[in-house]
Amino acid sequence: MAQIVVLGAGAMGLAAAYRALTLGHKVTVLEAAPEAGGMAAHFDLNGLSIERYYHFICKSDQPTFDLMNELGIGDRMRWRQTSMGYFTQDALHSWGDPISLLRFPHLSLVEKVRYGLLMFVSTRRNSWDALEHVSAKAWIERWCGSSVYEKLWKPLFDLKFYEYADNISASWIWTRIRRIGRSRRSLMQEELGYIEGGSETLVNALTQAITRLGGVIRLKEPATRILTADGHVSGVETTLNRYDADAIISTVPTPYVSNLAPTLPAEVKEAYDSIANIGVTCVVLKLKRSVTPHFWVNIVDNDMPIPGIIEFSNLRPTGTGETVVYVPYYMPTTNALWTRPNEVFVQEAMACIRRINPMISNEDLIASHVGRLSHAQPVCPPGFASAIPSVQTPIEGLQIADTCFYYPEDRGIAESVRLGREMAQAVASMSHHSRALSKEVHVDG
Repeated sequence: MAQIVVLGAGAMGLAAAYRALTLGHKVTVLEAAPEAGGMAAHFDLNGLSIERYYHFICKSDQPTFDLMNELGIGDRMRWRQTSMGYFTQDALHSWGDPISLLRFPHLSLVEKVRYGLLMFVSTRRNSWDALEHVSAKAWIERWCGSSVYEKLWKPLFDLKFYEYADNISASWIWTRIRRIGRSRRSLMQEELGYIEGGSETLVNALTQAITRLGGVIRLKEPATRILTADGHVSGVETTLNRYDADAIISTVPTPYVSNLAPTLPAEVKEAYDSIANIGVTCVVLKLKRSVTPHFWVNIVDNDMPIPGIIEFSNLRPTGTGETVVYVPYYMPTTNALWTRPNEVFVQEAMACIRRINPMISNEDLIASHVGRLSHAQPVCPPGFASAIPSVQTPIEGLQIADTCFYYPEDRGIAESVRLGREMAQAVASMSHHSRALSKEVHVDG
């Protein structure tokens, strides 16, 4: 039995803690926020409990299904037929199926065929090795031509990655295409899932299971320093206490690691520091009427400062007929727009909504919320796999991972659950190895 301290009570940290407890370890979870859940945490939007940052589930997300079944909430999984749209040049177009592609007015027939072939091959491809050192820009241009990249992809990349836009890994964008492409009811119909009650259902089930198994979750208690002795972890200091530890699982964003673990070798800290992150200011709107029939709409319009909207209530119904829309503004936190007041973002988001659907007016706005994350999206350039440090650090007993360790997969609950469980399993293996060494020493002695 090991005393494990988990840093961060997001999906990965909670999954790691739960798995470690089922393996017989003692666990304490430390979380800086006042609630568990991380990016999956809920807030109250005018009487509706909703995620701060939208989540959806695909049919390939097996780790999520396995965990839900283990927790006894497998019957809370719901599936819904969804669709995608493209808003360009003041018109909304259906997207995401062969007929919509053929009807799309802004591509030539040859461009449509090449684009469709790229989507078809990407969905069925299983290996990403050949794409690892290729940029998404070069990969898309090779398959579809530069004009397709300029028309459909470049505006989206520019408004999500800014100065990094032309140097994003092809492996990363391929996994996004494949994940969505494999979550379909048929060639013509996309189908996505959600958890009844939202991500909060899973978060609550995990926290309750952790407590039931004897684990402890400390909220509003950020870790300030990982303590080590003779190359092994010894504990964690927080703003309030000190916790002894045989093993530590850190799930906090990599930009915090160097200060949190000062005894790591300099070259390892440099590897964490070199990973760039994009922030997000996410506007959540509750409206009286629907904006579009689609779950997500990509936007390619020079007069609109956002890459798209997510009409979340077209996946998870509100139960009241009201509409919930997420309007994410991704940008480096060094961008001058980052410091704008929340109300400016809300007003601008509403202006974009009215462009997409002129029937919407300011009177349709029931409530709004603005969430901000400084480290929401890791920047994954070509060759990123080799830049990610090992989960097991040079300090014995210390494992570190955050969302960039999912690469080439993007952020998601399923990947959080998978990696969290793997880290807990690694502690079990480490403990077994240590006991075996101790036994050998005793016998030799």
